[in-house]
Amino acid sequence: MSCLPATAGRMERIAPFYVMDLLARARAMEAAGQDVVHMEIGEPDFITPQAVIEAGQQALANGKTHYTPALGLPALREAISTYYQERFDTQIAPERIIITPGASGALQLVMGVLAEAGRKVLLPDPGYPCNRNFVEWMGGTPVALKVDAASHYQPTAEQLSECWDEQTVALMLASPSNPTGTVIPPTQLSELAAFAEAHEGVLVMDEIYQGLLYEQAPATLLHERPQHFVINSFSKFFGMTGWRLGWLVAPECYVDAIERLAQNIFLAASTLSQYAALQAFSTDTQEILEQRREIFRQRRDFLYPALLDLGFDIPLQPEGAFYIYANSRPLANDSSTLCEDLLQKARVAVTPGKDFGRNQAQHHLRFAYTTDIDQLHKGVERIRGCLKKR
Repeated sequence: MSCLPATAGRMERIAPFYVMDLLARARAMEAAGQDVVHMEIGEPDFITPQAVIEAGQQALANGKTHYTPALGLPALREAISTYYQERFDTQIAPERIIITPGASGALQLVMGVLAEAGRKVLLPDPGYPCNRNFVEWMGGTPVALKVDAASHYQPTAEQLSECWDEQTVALMLASPSNPTGTVIPPTQLSELAAFAEAHEGVLVMDEIYQGLLYEQAPATLLHERPQHFVINSFSKFFGMTGWRLGWLVAPECYVDAIERLAQNIFLAASTLSQYAALQAFSTDTQEILEQRREIFRQRRDFLYPALLDLGFDIPLQPEGAFYIYANSRPLANDSSTLCEDLLQKARVAVTPGKDFGRNQAQHHLRFAYTTDIDQLHKGVERIRGCLKKR
C-alpha cells in the first residue's frame, strides 16, 4: 500500500479542544447508567425560547430552505442593526454585519482577512482555546499575553507596548471573558483600542457573553470605537447553541474580502436558523432571556462561595458569562489529574486549565454553571467527598 501525504505541518501546532473529549467521556458514562454532573461545557441548559423554535418551524413550513446571500439574510442584518441602536445607542450599518455559522464562522472570516505568514496576533492567556488555533490555521503567529488576577485577567497597555511590533496586526479580546468571566473596564478598553489604532492595528472583540452581565449593563466596543471587529453569537445569551448562528461586525473596508471568503468557506449560514433568529429580538423573547440571565446570576452567587469553601483559590468573582476559573493549587499539584479524579471518582465533569493556554494552566480548572442549582449543589457535595479522600 502506498504512503499517503503527511498531515499538514500546522496540525502539530493546533491543540485539541479537551473539553469536547471530556464531554464525550461523560456522555459515555451516562449511557452506561452513571449519573454525571455537568460543569464542563459552555452551553446553557435552557432550550431555545419557544417563539424562536416556532419561527424556525414556520420558516420550514413556508419552504425557506434555499441559500441566503453569503453575508446573510437582509432582514436579520437589519434586525441586528436595530438591536445595536435600541439597546446600545450605537449606529451600525447593516452592510457591516455578516451572518455566520456560529461565532466560530466569524473567527474564521476575521483571521482569514487578517492572519497570514509573517503576521502576529496578540491574545490573552488564559483565553478561549480556538482563537490561537484559528490564527495558526491561517498561517499567522499567535502571541500569548500572560494575564492574571492583578490585571483582571485582561491584557494591559503596558503589555502591548512590550509585545507589539511591526508584524503585529491585531489584539483579540473577550469581555466578558472565557474562562474567567471578567469584564474589561471602559478606561482600560479605551487604552487598548487607542494603542492598536496608533500602531495601525485592530481589536478583534469577542462579545458573545455580552448579554450575560450581572452587576452592570451590557455594552459594546462599537459604541466608542466603531472601526474595530466585533464577534457575537446567538448561542450563549440567546440560547441557540445547536442552531449554529453568529454574526460579525467588520470595518467597511474589509467587507468585500469577507464576502468573497464566506462564499468560498461556507457559502452562507443556515437559512432556517436565520429566520428563527429574527424572533430572538422580540420583546417577549428578550424578557425570557433576561429572566434566564437572573437565574445564571443566582447560580454564580451559589457556586462562587461554595468553591471557595472547598478550598479553591478564586481571587475575582466573575462579572459575566457563566464560568468560574479556579486555582486548584491549594488542593492538587496538577489540575488535569484532579479533573480526571473528579470525573472518575465523583462523577463531576469540569474543564482542565490546559484548554485555555499555558499560563499556570496546570493549577486551574474552569467550572461552568450551566446546569440547574440542584445539580450544582450535588456537584459541590460530590467534589467535597472526593477531596476528602485524596
